[in-house]
Amino acid sequence: MIRQLEPSYIVLEAEVSDHSNELKGDRRKRPTRMASEKVETIVAGNYMEMERAGNGGGEAGGGDEAVAAGAGRTGGGKAALSSLFWHGGSAYDAWFSCASNQVAQVLLTLPYSFSQLGMASGIVFQLFYGLMGSWTAYLISVLYVEYRTRKEREKVDFRNHVIQWFEVLDGLLGKHWRNMGLFFNCTFLLFGSVIQLIACASNIYYINNKYDKRTWTYIFGACCATTVFIPSFHNYRIWSFLGLLMTTYTAWYLTIAAIAHGQVEGVTHSGPKKMVLYFTGATNILYTFGGHAVTVEIMHAMWKPQKFKHIYLLATLYVLTLTLPSASAVYWAFGDTLLDHSNAFSLLPRTAFRDAAVVLMLIHQFITFGFACTPLYFVWEKLLGVHHEASPAIRAAARLPVVLPIWFLAVIFPFFGPINSTVGALLVSFTVYVIPAVAHVAVFAPATARESAVERPPRGVGGWAGMFAVNCFVVAWVLVVGFGFGGWASTVNFVRQVDTFGLFTKCYQCPPKH
Repeated sequence: MIRQLEPSYIVLEAEVSDHSNELKGDRRKRPTRMASEKVETIVAGNYMEMERAGNGGGEAGGGDEAVAAGAGRTGGGKAALSSLFWHGGSAYDAWFSCASNQVAQVLLTLPYSFSQLGMASGIVFQLFYGLMGSWTAYLISVLYVEYRTRKEREKVDFRNHVIQWFEVLDGLLGKHWRNMGLFFNCTFLLFGSVIQLIACASNIYYINNKYDKRTWTYIFGACCATTVFIPSFHNYRIWSFLGLLMTTYTAWYLTIAAIAHGQVEGVTHSGPKKMVLYFTGATNILYTFGGHAVTVEIMHAMWKPQKFKHIYLLATLYVLTLTLPSASAVYWAFGDTLLDHSNAFSLLPRTAFRDAAVVLMLIHQFITFGFACTPLYFVWEKLLGVHHEASPAIRAAARLPVVLPIWFLAVIFPFFGPINSTVGALLVSFTVYVIPAVAHVAVFAPATARESAVERPPRGVGGWAGMFAVNCFVVAWVLVVGFGFGGWASTVNFVRQVDTFGLFTKCYQCPPKH
């Protein structure tokens, strides 16, 4: 099975060599072999990137995008329209993808986390985990560029293959790292998709309670299954843009509506009350800023992946302008009442503005479901051997079985809010914090690897020693606070939900009907 997951590469020896010779001219006159190989890598890499950009972003992952790009060149206006809405690959596309994907339904659970943490701790944890998430996203981007450069030095062409995180680990550190990355990444993305589906059912109930939340889960599971027709992250250009507009509207609706509503009578802000609740809330925020499990796929969809290294930080800074005001305002207005209401919509009065926010979040959760599920689709395609299949219909049909376990798990565990913390502590801790930090140290521990590194340590961190020290701090903190205390607290809280509501509950936290 593992052997089937290994990528199929296309080596363009003659073609790339010819172009490289034209571009390099007198390369044979250079004094050292190391310098020659380094320049060869850079030139060959630039050639491949330029060609991809010219094709409208033909990473493909199956050849269908190359076909679309070819059709676009002969279609005139059709090509321009396709490029505008469908074929994304710029740094702006990557920023929209990161910002849109980073905060979705979790926007609605952050006030619940503030009621568990208290206002001060809630704000501090958002800033702290936002910075830590940006750091590990940077590490992932460094490892991707290092892996890709080494492969392009061997004249490997990835235009017909989507690079994924477990393949980066495999190429740099071997099969054991690959297997570990594959397990944690796929499991996290599986439950990340489950959470989006649960959120859809939770949200729609507040504007249409004709059906219970479990029935709505069935309905939205079928709707989200249509994401199998979206070929790759190139094709999320318009969706990422719209998704960010939707979360921006919702965040500011929550802020303004809570302030306009004012504090409820007898409001109390007693958090943190219990250690279990405190670390449950903290791990939900850890989950919030751990959405970079799809970083490698987003980078691979870029025409110039080396530009990504600061994009996630910039996206996080924008996301903080949404999460901090909305969570603070809703907690200020409703206080401890939020401890029993994990969805902020449940406490705000129904208005046209709230209904609009619910509908927009439903659409955005569909988009985020696609973001979380698309890497799973790629893994499944590689397992079945259809990843390079030119027919979109065949690939879509092959992807459908991936949706079924997600659908099933969303029905079993409909605990909107508590499930976020559990996934954050047990999966996000390792997937996007511990593994990238340890992998970075392991890759660049040898002096030869540091000397030939494509990306040097950023200024201000104290060189390689400072970078390794930061990585060690991230690993220690996440293992003790995120996985240790957070895992204990979120598991206790999750089991409590199961004991209270039971598995397969029809309507989690639904108010009684009169």
